[in-house]
Amino acid sequence: MSEATPISIAVSAEDAGQRLDQFLACRLGVSRARIQQLISEEKILINDGPGKSSLKLRGDEQISVVGAAERPPLRAIPEEIPLDLIYEDEDLAIVNKPAGMMVHAGAGATEDVRNRGTLVNALLHHFATLSGVGGEMRPGIVHRLDKETSGLIVVAKNDEAHRKLAEQFSRREVRKKYLTLVHGWLKKDSGTISASISRDRVRRIRMTTRQSGGREAVSHFQVLQRLDTPFGKFSLVEVRIDTGRTHQIRVHLASLGHPVVGDALYGAPREIRPARVKNVRASSISLPRNFLHSAELQLTHPGTGKTMDFKSALPRELQSFLETIRGDSEP
Repeated sequence: MSEATPISIAVSAEDAGQRLDQFLACRLGVSRARIQQLISEEKILINDGPGKSSLKLRGDEQISVVGAAERPPLRAIPEEIPLDLIYEDEDLAIVNKPAGMMVHAGAGATEDVRNRGTLVNALLHHFATLSGVGGEMRPGIVHRLDKETSGLIVVAKNDEAHRKLAEQFSRREVRKKYLTLVHGWLKKDSGTISASISRDRVRRIRMTTRQSGGREAVSHFQVLQRLDTPFGKFSLVEVRIDTGRTHQIRVHLASLGHPVVGDALYGAPREIRPARVKNVRASSISLPRNFLHSAELQLTHPGTGKTMDFKSALPRELQSFLETIRGDSEP
């Protein structure tokens, strides 16, 4: 779609009954949101008059696209949010991210509620400078953690540090270890999951190992503890990843039939019901986040060349959940 030149489209009888926004999104190969923005700015005309997104086409209209959508500037803004800062120097910082915080806003975010509460917003308020390699929406961001994953993340404070850290990630030299609790007992005490990951063609918010043509992904797991509890069987697992694909640990463990506790997107129950014991049924329990924590991070300092190791203990909410299913505390 070329937005510099006006576009004229004749609607045929075969197109009758379609919504205007759906018809144009398909015909022009752009998102419905983009079409709806153009309509709201009166840059899409129907028979020379303004159109509505929900308009049902009759099949004899003449549509004109007379201008480009006015895109707001894409940049993140500072916001005063507390940071759990593990380490900081002139080149980098190590932050302990809480669950529930997005690392950065999406590409379509603007200066409104969609660009609030992210790690980037907090970083911009806390630090005087950050690297600009990732663009104005992702200053300082070298790698990411899922919104509901907590733990260690490295931030680059200048462009040279960013490039050197990115090279370490690309060469798989950064060691990343995670702690997770999964449903059931894994068949093996340790092993490697090597299964490519791609976006699910049906549910676009999910990733999958069941399609060909995905990106290589490798995860190594070690069972730390097998739990047989009133709420069922669980495995406390340490996972080391060689690659950093979207949802990698979550989708890899779910592919074995052992979803991460709290991860309803990949098959974990939203509520965990206990077994009946002596005719007494305890309350169901739930975890409002994924039981997945970035616990260890080892990297080479981009300036000094020294090996640096960082560790982060399980957050209190995950410790409490473990105590509850073990029976150490009341649910």
